[in-house]
Amino acid sequence: MIEIPLWLFALLVLAIGALGLMLYNNLREVRFRVRIPKELTRLEEGLCSLAGLTGAVISTGNTAELLQNGNGFFPPLLADIAAAEKSIHLETYVWWRGAICHEVAAALAARARQGVEVRVMLDALGAFTMERGLRGQMRRAGCRVEVFNRLRLSHLGVLNKRTHRKLAVFDGRIGYVFGHGIARQWTGNGQDKDHWRDTGVRLRGPVVHMVQSVFCEHWVEETGEVLIGPKYFPILEPAGELEVQVFTGSPKGGISDFELMFQVAIATAQRELIISNPYFIPNRAACDLLIKVVRRGVEVKVMVPGPYNDSRLVRHAGHFRYAELLRDGVKMWEHQETLTHQKVMIIDGLWSHVGSTNLDDRSFDINEEAGVGIIDEGIAGELKAAFEADLLKCKPLRAADFARRSVWHRAADALCYQFNEQL
Repeated sequence: MIEIPLWLFALLVLAIGALGLMLYNNLREVRFRVRIPKELTRLEEGLCSLAGLTGAVISTGNTAELLQNGNGFFPPLLADIAAAEKSIHLETYVWWRGAICHEVAAALAARARQGVEVRVMLDALGAFTMERGLRGQMRRAGCRVEVFNRLRLSHLGVLNKRTHRKLAVFDGRIGYVFGHGIARQWTGNGQDKDHWRDTGVRLRGPVVHMVQSVFCEHWVEETGEVLIGPKYFPILEPAGELEVQVFTGSPKGGISDFELMFQVAIATAQRELIISNPYFIPNRAACDLLIKVVRRGVEVKVMVPGPYNDSRLVRHAGHFRYAELLRDGVKMWEHQETLTHQKVMIIDGLWSHVGSTNLDDRSFDINEEAGVGIIDEGIAGELKAAFEADLLKCKPLRAADFARRSVWHRAADALCYQFNEQL
């Protein structure tokens, strides 16, 4: 038994209480309800409003190349690394293990030794299992490797805030926004449970400035270095005819830009809404909105992972609202061959979104995210064709099946959903 003075005990209680209050204020979520006006009837009418509300300015004169799975993503990424002459910027949440991790690290190190400025931003949690030798290899070659929101006591109140962004910029002229991680799971062609399905975009044109600015945000936060000049922001002539938006999400308080974007975009759908997302845990407002658009004649299709979801908690939390969605006409499928990690949304065959954002409260309110909106029927058509090809490997979900869930299954769904803000 240790005796301490009463005043010291009171001081300790106050200190613990203050710390608890700070943690509560950092982690709590303020509830907002978004009401989309009835006057907004078509996507074309809502695009400028969408850009103004979220700061995702529509950039013209661009090209966009879809990168499907590891086979479609890593070869062009490695080629652009090898061709870079001035600067390479890469930000990713996941950098785990596998031969591809060594290959990307070696490619970055090789360019740094040739005098190219290489900057890599890793998330402290997402890259926690990265082989330490790879960081040393890149740093010894001259790469700047930084870690976002390090796991340290001074960051205790914000440890839950992670950068989930996946993007790259080469010479300020070529930009990537994607869902892939740097890990063996993202290699291959999504052919089995060990090779995941994903989608990214390679961009050229003025929109690359916006991707570069997203990278710079965290780089400045962690290093204090401001990247200025034509080496990073060169004059970019039009490279094509596409209109593209870059969306970012940061937990700055208030309504999430990504949640606002998704709600406005979904509300404008008139004919067809297609969603493929690995962590689909819709909140009450999202469910109401999806059901509302179905009732006015929109065909809503949702694809989620099946048995190879990498989180049983997430799968159960998602199941909590599936019965309601299915009963009210939302069509849903579970992929049976691998984890579908792609985050894709297509509206009326015209506007598409690809990026890192999951359709859950964690991505909306906690994580730092990035995505692109592309206004083009061709890109939307490519993504829809990929979705329909994936349907051949899926099992349709039916309201009757969910109505027959066991008591234990229902209890697990309800319990896991209580943690949906953190999943």
